[in-house]
Amino acid sequence: MSSIIDKLTYLNMNNCLNDTVFQVISESLEELSLEGYVIGGYVRDCILERPSKDIDIVVVGSGIELARHTARKLPGKANVTVFKNFGTAQVVYKDMDIEFVGARKESYRQDSRKPIVEDGSLQDDQNRRDFTINAMAYSLNNDTFGQLTDPFDGKADLQNKIIRTPLDPDITYSDDPLRMLRAVRFATQLEFHIDKASFESISRNSERLQIISEERIMDEFNKILLAPKPSYGLFLLDRTNLLKQFLPEMAAMKGVESVEGKKHKDNFIHTAMVLDRLAPHTDNLWLRWAALLHDIGKPGTKKFFPDHGWTFHGHEVVGARMVPGIFKRLKLPLGQPMKYVQKLVALHLRPIALVKEEVSDSAVRRLLFEAGDDIDDLMTLCEADITSAIDEKVKRYTRNFKKVRQKLIEIEEKDAIRNFQPPIRGAEIMEMFDLKPSREVGILKNAIKEAILEGEIRNNYNEAYQYLLKKADEIGLDKKVRQ
Repeated sequence: MSSIIDKLTYLNMNNCLNDTVFQVISESLEELSLEGYVIGGYVRDCILERPSKDIDIVVVGSGIELARHTARKLPGKANVTVFKNFGTAQVVYKDMDIEFVGARKESYRQDSRKPIVEDGSLQDDQNRRDFTINAMAYSLNNDTFGQLTDPFDGKADLQNKIIRTPLDPDITYSDDPLRMLRAVRFATQLEFHIDKASFESISRNSERLQIISEERIMDEFNKILLAPKPSYGLFLLDRTNLLKQFLPEMAAMKGVESVEGKKHKDNFIHTAMVLDRLAPHTDNLWLRWAALLHDIGKPGTKKFFPDHGWTFHGHEVVGARMVPGIFKRLKLPLGQPMKYVQKLVALHLRPIALVKEEVSDSAVRRLLFEAGDDIDDLMTLCEADITSAIDEKVKRYTRNFKKVRQKLIEIEEKDAIRNFQPPIRGAEIMEMFDLKPSREVGILKNAIKEAILEGEIRNNYNEAYQYLLKKADEIGLDKKVRQ
């Protein structure tokens, strides 16, 4: 098996190091009398035959000096950005993002993930890496070009689909607790498993995640949500006790309660299933967040009635109210993304209610009016929300959803309800009846909107105008003012 892995590694190396940029870096190393390697994720992805344009170069010496020298030699134009405080430089060339850094060794304080950095050797740099699969390095030196340095047998871990730390996992995870989330993220993205020692260490050190900023946590968590099978990551986060460190509302959804032989479903497992059902249809991060939080209000609304069983009445309203607080705490965007997620959480039961009965035009108009341009995403979420174990029920709901989608198209073509604005605005009503901003103006505006949504009048100015005159009479506005 080892000889097969070595052969594949060599073949992949030839494919991955045949770009001009690696030859230029090699020439620059020779001219500067430096020692350098391509290391980390690019090597990992090269062996896995995954495309990668992010390249990390580690230099035994000055990474900044090598970056500048390489940029001058590259054909065409290469942009160089130097980060002196970190001793790194970035070269953007064609579609590649190349980071140059000097080899280093690190030590940590208990209360911070920011390391104390010293110059080091290649071995020191590999020792500080998070996982064995990210510690492999291809030589770019002239006499050993393409030679793999793999001190922790990372290529075997790739073959066996294992996430493992190079050194003692307790030290690795305690030093930089973000690595615990990265372990889950890589396991989820690559469909690997976390080895036993690492898994147990993450569970022991899970509370160390509290020293990590919400922004860094969300950067990793969002990548988990965007994986082809997000449920795998959610279950790992739960089993390692990481989830409750930053999203206790999700952990609270776990479990099944039984009273008088009546049970409710495990809403945590259900949410994970919804995410997986949604994943093939969208890479929209915020739609996946809406799926994650769509039932977040259920723990707070759960009630048992002997004659009916378990209910979660109003959980969509409670859940929508929870969204801003969760986004604020996790330092997620509070503008349009948050409002979008909040809207979908609030509306996620509406299409499901429609498929349970004959779909009326007025109900469809109201759904179009409230969902606006997000109606297609809402329907995608609701279709993913069908996770029943009863096959006939799933088929029936799926058939009915097709009817609702068709009805949405027909109503929108006929009535132009999506994001519609009432044909007569409040300012015009005030001018017509010589009114100031008042309750009467609101009554008339709402009456026009309701008449359109109920299908009493069509969505055009003339019908709205005649309807307005009729409603004005009903509430006793002076007809003389209208003349």
